[in-house]
Amino acid sequence: MRLKTSLLKEPKHILCHRKNHGTSTHKDLVSCVGWTTADELFSCSDDHQIMRWNPVTSETARVLKLPDDVYPLDLHWFPRGIGGKKQSQAESFVLTSSDGKFHLISKLGRVEKSVEAHYGAVLAGRWNYEGTALVTVGEDGQVKIWSKSGMLRSTLAQQGTPVYSVSWAPDSDKVLYTSGQQLIIKPLQPNAKVLQWKAHDGLILKTDWNSVNDLILSAGEDCRYKVWDSFGRVLYNSQPHEYPITAIAWALDGELFAVGSFNTLRLCDKTGWSYALEKPNTGSIFAISWSIDGTQLAGACGNGQVIFAHVVEQHWEWQNFQITLIKRRTMKVHNVINDAVDLLEFRDRVIKASLNYGYLVVSTSLQCYVFSTRNWNTPLIFDLKEGTVSLILQAERHFLLVDGGGLYLYSYEGRLISSPKYPGMRTDILNALTVSLSNDTLAVKDRADEKVIYIFEALSGKPLGDGKPLTHKTEIVEIALDQKGLTSERKIAFIDKNRDLFITSVKRFGKEQKIVKIGTMVQSLAWNDSCNILCGIQDSRFTVWYYPNTVYVDKDLLPKTLYEKDASEFSKSPQIVSFVGNQVTIRRADGSLVHLHISPYPAILHGHVSSSRWQDGLRLCRFVKDQTLWACLAAMAVANKDMSTAEIAYAAIGEIEKVQYINSIKELPSKESRLAHMLLFSGNCQEAETLLLQAGLVYQAIQININLYNWERALELAVKHRTHVDTVLAYRQKFLEDFGKKETNQRFLQYAEGVSV
Repeated sequence: MRLKTSLLKEPKHILCHRKNHGTSTHKDLVSCVGWTTADELFSCSDDHQIMRWNPVTSETARVLKLPDDVYPLDLHWFPRGIGGKKQSQAESFVLTSSDGKFHLISKLGRVEKSVEAHYGAVLAGRWNYEGTALVTVGEDGQVKIWSKSGMLRSTLAQQGTPVYSVSWAPDSDKVLYTSGQQLIIKPLQPNAKVLQWKAHDGLILKTDWNSVNDLILSAGEDCRYKVWDSFGRVLYNSQPHEYPITAIAWALDGELFAVGSFNTLRLCDKTGWSYALEKPNTGSIFAISWSIDGTQLAGACGNGQVIFAHVVEQHWEWQNFQITLIKRRTMKVHNVINDAVDLLEFRDRVIKASLNYGYLVVSTSLQCYVFSTRNWNTPLIFDLKEGTVSLILQAERHFLLVDGGGLYLYSYEGRLISSPKYPGMRTDILNALTVSLSNDTLAVKDRADEKVIYIFEALSGKPLGDGKPLTHKTEIVEIALDQKGLTSERKIAFIDKNRDLFITSVKRFGKEQKIVKIGTMVQSLAWNDSCNILCGIQDSRFTVWYYPNTVYVDKDLLPKTLYEKDASEFSKSPQIVSFVGNQVTIRRADGSLVHLHISPYPAILHGHVSSSRWQDGLRLCRFVKDQTLWACLAAMAVANKDMSTAEIAYAAIGEIEKVQYINSIKELPSKESRLAHMLLFSGNCQEAETLLLQAGLVYQAIQININLYNWERALELAVKHRTHVDTVLAYRQKFLEDFGKKETNQRFLQYAEGVSV
């Protein structure tokens, strides 16, 4: 990925003075820039002018000339598309200036209001995400919150040093601001805990806080830029540059950020490593603003120019195809097997693309294109409602588009399947970690309550099952649905804030589904695209769960179904990019890609089992002679109630007591009791009991409770069905005698009087 930069030929922020000795031009630095739409930019300069630019047609126009004593310092457009009212573009902006005021200015250049805000210059001003409040900071060390109309609400903080930069938290409930070399996060609630830490060895000049990934950027005079999480832990610390870092800004979707310095413009990944470095002739870049669709950025330059940069050369890979965006409206498809190259031309510029499951889905500013990898010549094209698509997710049968207006599920034929909704939906903050799609299910992690996952039926867009969302006891960080198998067995894996990995079934029929923990300290996870194998990076190990469903079948068997490999070669905090076939692609912290191959046999075994070819499964295990594979087969056989295969597989891994239990199950007379004992084998006592009672086998239901020492339940069943009370009491008495104890349970004493044993 790289930046394609363009500077218009002559600087536009120029003043001409006619003097006695002819003409001289002097240029003045541009201090701030901001996009209204994807094709219109406003800039302000020390020559007191506000200009409007169109990078497509290269036209510029003067919007407003400010008074001579007003030097603009920061500009921020009022957020568009708040609530249901979607404006197609921003209508007004706040401009902070050196005379201690901020000005609310309309798009047409009318100053609606000027407000006395600080002593000395107002160094920065930012609207919150809802557009309900404005924060300003100044040289007087004050942080002030204002209403939408410019009335002072509160002074949030006061300090002895100027505050150079300010950012809102994603939920607009906290404010991040600078104090010399310190960063401070202060909640708007009074008496709430303030977080403060030393971030740089020099003055901090710029900050930015992204609403999608919740990460913080800071840039300082110590010539470094850093990435932090919202708890103030450093995730990336750059090498020192030659000059102070004067500008830094997140792209809206939180995948990229840009860094500006003297004659320097850098494009970086959210984890900190650098994609591209440009050395334009700009002087210092004082401010960077990303366009709404995230395809281009603009920089305010010290030499009076505005630099435009387009992000090009993104790569997408799947199996034998490599696709590159070579120009804003052109993609190159390279088939590495036969070296065939196709060029795909688009009418408008490409905003997002995704390549998976044999399809390439591309969204431009107005349309969506669906290409099949078998035929690049005839894409399917349909128009988009909203325009700026922020996320494309693919499953085998359909794909999901997320834009500012909602979630839309389309088939690969271009038919709108459904548009799921949930209360308090904010689509602008969803990303690939918080949304997951499979052939029949869509899962979305909520932002209002981080412990909740909403689960929808893909085809109808309605909440699944009883409509209640899945709730966990701590906040959830990342979610992923498995891709294959039956709908009734769909599983969701998720990582919570403590980095524990859990798995649970999506379908919950009234009964409370067990959420089972299967891993700790998990950094990243991915399901395989062709069978239900899960891989993840745990602590310092790369782990593959060949059959995660084992936890519901035979929990003790899970460690035997894992593959583990030392992950120290991936350096710290690697991320799994994809898991296709038996190849896992991992991105290291320095941006390099590592490809890992895992054994192909578990996937083949999954294939045999899903089509009930148990003999082939056994043959495969005998051929490979691998304990892990036998353990997977044992769990799969129990899950599918194939007892003879399970017996062979358990024998192969030396679990003799389970083999004996399976043998005893096979000798049971009725089908119901065999089924019930298999449920017991998997630890589902409640279901086993229910099954026996439904079949009218009351004595067996009582007996399994006695065997498990569930005395209360055994007695309750006996009394309820008016049978075998004496048997329960006899077993209880024998149990107490064996342990030399006296009966203390009131209910047993009460029934013992009425029944002579």
